[in-house]
Amino acid sequence: MREGGEGRRRMSARTPLSRERVIRTAVAVADEKGSAALTMRAIAEPLGVEAMSLYHHVAGREDVLDGMVDAVFGEIDLPPGGTDWKSAMRHRATSVRAVLRSHPWAVGLMDSRSRPGPATLRHHDAVIGALRAGGFSVRMAAHAFSLIDSYLYGFVIQELSLPFSGSAELEEVAGAILQGMPADTYPHLTELAEYALGPGYDYADEFTFGLARILDSLHPDEGAGA
Repeated sequence: MREGGEGRRRMSARTPLSRERVIRTAVAVADEKGSAALTMRAIAEPLGVEAMSLYHHVAGREDVLDGMVDAVFGEIDLPPGGTDWKSAMRHRATSVRAVLRSHPWAVGLMDSRSRPGPATLRHHDAVIGALRAGGFSVRMAAHAFSLIDSYLYGFVIQELSLPFSGSAELEEVAGAILQGMPADTYPHLTELAEYALGPGYDYADEFTFGLARILDSLHPDEGAGA
């Protein structure tokens, strides 16, 4: 095992170091261990280099975080053109949720950076552009963008915090709660838990339902201008 690890480090060291490799490795480290474990040493180790070598390509941890957030935005589908604004927002929101579920550390950082990268800027410009093309004024586009993302990020945070990740785990968790919860004391919770354990329930449908309600509540301005 030790020889294999040393071999990987030698192979990694032979590959030229670059900012892209540093950022990509940082994302992988955060995916595995969380952003709190993200140190320059933790990034350098799988690259097979000393931590000081990274400073030839990044200015420090904050610069790495800037790059990581931009890399995540680069994975998100832009709102597709040639479609109505609701379909565009639905497609983009679905992509955001999928990407953030694969990078659980990222949701708290997505809008935290003061130096957004090109993928971040391109993403935000495309979302605003899709809303403007759909007839939203600048003011209403700002409202819509904020409302959609508040729901989207909030749902993902809640989803990542749940003690289950699929129907099998939901059945186990909810079943254990029901067993230890007097139904006559908590009748409404019991009713909801039994509903969630029923056939055809999928927690992911809650995302679709909420997003649809939000999109239906938004309306382009008549004769939209600035």
